[in-house]
Amino acid sequence: MADLTFYTNPMSRGRVARWMLEEVAQPYETVILDYATTMKGPEYLAINPMGKVPAIRHDGRTVTECAAICAYLADAFPGAGLAPEPGDRADYYRWLFFAAGPLEQAVTNHAVGWDPDPEKKRMFGYGDYADTVTTLERALDGREWIAGPAFTAADVYVGAAVTWGTQFGTLPARPAFLAYRERLSARTAFRRADALDDAAAEKLKAGAST
Repeated sequence: MADLTFYTNPMSRGRVARWMLEEVAQPYETVILDYATTMKGPEYLAINPMGKVPAIRHDGRTVTECAAICAYLADAFPGAGLAPEPGDRADYYRWLFFAAGPLEQAVTNHAVGWDPDPEKKRMFGYGDYADTVTTLERALDGREWIAGPAFTAADVYVGAAVTWGTQFGTLPARPAFLAYRERLSARTAFRRADALDDAAAEKLKAGAST
């Protein structure tokens, strides 16, 4: 059995990695970390010096960053069928890294009211929020999945951005996004991961109130 440990907090981007872990359907141990204490403690900083979650340890190797975790797990467990064949990975890599780079930056900056002036757009890898969002919308319009006819690890990462972005208002509720979110939320692994993280969040809340 593979040695696979998942470090997370249920109120974090760790929910993306949890979903991916449930998609690959391999046994793993979960370590829940607290923002103020264990996440910044020496034991976890030895795993991720950033003091951020999620992270995984697999057979002695450490992987951080959600997009990297998704891609790594797809390759580590090919039986799950979550990565296209190597010759068919152009869209897979394109949209996985689009979501991890331009989309993440554009959405975060826009959410805090930090949009570049028109004359400074060239300094930003994504240009501006509106162009980035429209690019993603066009990529999803008329497609079931982001990288081709089959669901892949790219859909976990892109799908998490779309799901939570439309839920919390950092992405507009455009028809292509909402239809994609509906398809994703119907997946068994998505629902199972949500239930596990919701239960972990409730446990943390109960512990904090005692």
